Amino acid sequence: QVQLVESGGGLVQAGGSLRLSCAASGIIGSINNMGWYRQAPGKQRELVARIGSTGVTNYVDSVKGRFTISRDNAKNTVYLLMNSLKPEDTAVYYCNAHRSLPAYDYWGQGTQVTVSS
Repeated sequence: QVQLVESGGGLVQAGGSLRLSCAASGIIGSINNMGWYRQAPGKQRELVARIGSTGVTNYVDSVKGRFTISRDNAKNTVYLLMNSLKPEDTAVYYCNAHRSLPAYDYWGQGTQVTVSS
């Protein structure tokens, strides 16, 4: 089992920055990728950014150049630094840990990010 605890959400004005943190505990060695998803009201949950065990990252096009995902393996923590925030970034952000074999996804409880215009 893996437990994920997120922190760092909040209310920010457009153009501002926030950093989300996701602390993982449990059987961490089984995890391959970690990432951040978001879900806005009335929309499907979408992948925002993902980082693999080797540090390879990928981002949804709408956040490229503005968001940066990173991980601190010593602290079992993944971060999402969000710069130049826009009102359309408003959503509940969820931390995800993906295990490949057998396939399984762990989720955090979610943290609200609200960007005012």
